[in-house]
Amino acid sequence: MVDRRGKLAEEPFDVQATRASVLVRFRGRLVRTLVGKDADEVRAAIAGGDVAAVQLLVARKTGNFKRGNER
Repeated sequence: MVDRRGKLAEEPFDVQATRASVLVRFRGRLVRTLVGKDADEVRAAIAGGDVAAVQLLVARKTGNFKRGNER
């Protein structure tokens, strides 16, 4: 179980690390582009190899991106 409610296990974030940034997608849509310190933290978690830790970190970094119009 990745998170308390199991939401990240059902619908995980798609994370793509580029040279300058980290692109975070949810359900195929770009929800956040992380740069700087945030991107470095996510890259370090990816290098660590723990998928659950990456998902939790990305969930914290994206914040509350849903505003009621998603299904």
